[in-house]
Amino acid sequence: MHSYLRSVGFSKLKTRDEIKRIIHDVVRNYDEKSVVEDYPEGVFAEFSKNYGSNFGITVCGQYGEDNRFHVDYYFPFFRGTGVTTQEQVTVEKHLDKESYAGACDDLRIGITLIFYLQNAAEFLLEKYKGNMNHQPLTLSGLASEGRILFPAQKDKEAVKVDKELTKNRSNLIAAARNGDEEAMENLTMEDMDTYSMLSHRIVKEDIFTIVDSYFMPYGIQCDQYSIMGEILDLHSFRNVLTGEEIVQLTIESNNMQFDVCINREDLLGEPAIGRRLRAVIWLQGQLHF
Repeated sequence: MHSYLRSVGFSKLKTRDEIKRIIHDVVRNYDEKSVVEDYPEGVFAEFSKNYGSNFGITVCGQYGEDNRFHVDYYFPFFRGTGVTTQEQVTVEKHLDKESYAGACDDLRIGITLIFYLQNAAEFLLEKYKGNMNHQPLTLSGLASEGRILFPAQKDKEAVKVDKELTKNRSNLIAAARNGDEEAMENLTMEDMDTYSMLSHRIVKEDIFTIVDSYFMPYGIQCDQYSIMGEILDLHSFRNVLTGEEIVQLTIESNNMQFDVCINREDLLGEPAIGRRLRAVIWLQGQLHF
């Protein structure tokens, strides 16, 4: 059973028979269907059904010689809004099944972002057509747990200074990637200054008053991240089948905006614009062709 089913309102599923009924419902009553006929091992198909606003379940598999659909795997999805990044994306197939992972380097985060590709069938169709130019990417996250934190108090001047420092750091990272040794030295000195500042302030202050946002890998799964960011917008919906309340939050973390979907039962605290979300997410991405 997929561990992030609860994030889209299926927290009460307990048995394989219940999962099979949901899968059959998706295949029979899908909202979207993509078929790749030129697939090397047969006909690959992807069925998606929404059980609420922009969230639901996708079922993937192949048609056999008897023209019957055989399920390979399924996954819950949540499609974010807007374009998260315009950086170059690399897509690779997972070893164990016909699913794909994407990776992109975003200077705002400072690490390589690895995500689960939502529209694998569309990607394959465009790949066979040769339409693999620079594609915009929308990132989103399914959260298994989350907490609401109060915002860190800052004056307008401090916010302005932080934005300028972030911009300068992004420029330094870009220069360092191109082999600029001076930029590498400046980044090293900046990290040392940050460590020194934290060492002094952590004695008397709470860590979440010093660090107002972060985006870092979590656990051993390459597409799971621990995040904290400011809530810019929020909406609540219900799963049309189970009635469970789902909260969708637009987050700004490390100057990158993306949407997070979480079951209200897994969210501790009352979300509000201006407050912060701290959560563990499964990062998903949709390429726009």
